[in-house]
Amino acid sequence: MKQEQLAIFAGNTIRRHWDEGQEKWFFSVVDVIGALSRSVDPTAYWRKLKERLKKEGSQTVTKCHGLKMVSVDGKLRLTDVADTESMFRIIQSIPSPNAEPFKLWLARVGYERVEEVADPELAIQRAMATYLKKGYSKEWVDLRLKSIEIRKDLTNEWSDRGIKTNQEFGILTDDITFAWAGLKTKNYKQHKELKKENLRDHMTNLELVLTMLAEVSTTEISKKDQPQTFVENRHVAKKGGGVAGVARKQLEKRLGRSVVSKDNYLQIPQAKKNIKGSL
Repeated sequence: MKQEQLAIFAGNTIRRHWDEGQEKWFFSVVDVIGALSRSVDPTAYWRKLKERLKKEGSQTVTKCHGLKMVSVDGKLRLTDVADTESMFRIIQSIPSPNAEPFKLWLARVGYERVEEVADPELAIQRAMATYLKKGYSKEWVDLRLKSIEIRKDLTNEWSDRGIKTNQEFGILTDDITFAWAGLKTKNYKQHKELKKENLRDHMTNLELVLTMLAEVSTTEISKKDQPQTFVENRHVAKKGGGVAGVARKQLEKRLGRSVVSKDNYLQIPQAKKNIKGSL
């Protein structure tokens, strides 16, 4: 684990670590419990809560593991950490007024997810509203939603060609991205100084358009070539990405600058203001 950082939560300092390999934040359980329960001894509170969760048959405790973090005395000490999903489950088990807003929010999110399963159009409407609330322009949002549609068509095509695992989808996506941008997805995110954030949410209009061109080209070439194996699908992905790669190079020659931008939306002052106000 790398990049130990601090987060401010309800006026309390929460220790956290970013795991580069898993691309996940891990939070100190006792810090979050201390902030929400207001217990004078969060460590003892967590020990009792763990026992109760185990008796209830919860698997959450097994997902928490020890990690050395800097304690209040400045020394590295082993403390239990949990990723975001496990942390939410733990919060659900804390009987405190401070935890209630999070429980209500989780219940609301679950209810909305059930609604979206019955009516997928609601997901699109909520996505648009969320982007606009964060300060994105209407034009960018329209483009982003179109990119989601194109991506879905591509993943459906891959599924029809026998692609099943997330690892395989990830490799094919990397093939496309590298073919048009010269960077794999992970390196592209690093280029924009992103961590857990969605890469496409931080693309410029040009980057989004070229991504869509790469993916729609891959979809159409796949329908024509009908690849039967994973290796053949990789060849098709590189061909599709290459179409957008040629377009990128030609455009960069005309513009005299790189189309692959280092900018990310988090760096835009207005965006920061809007995002902060929405929390």
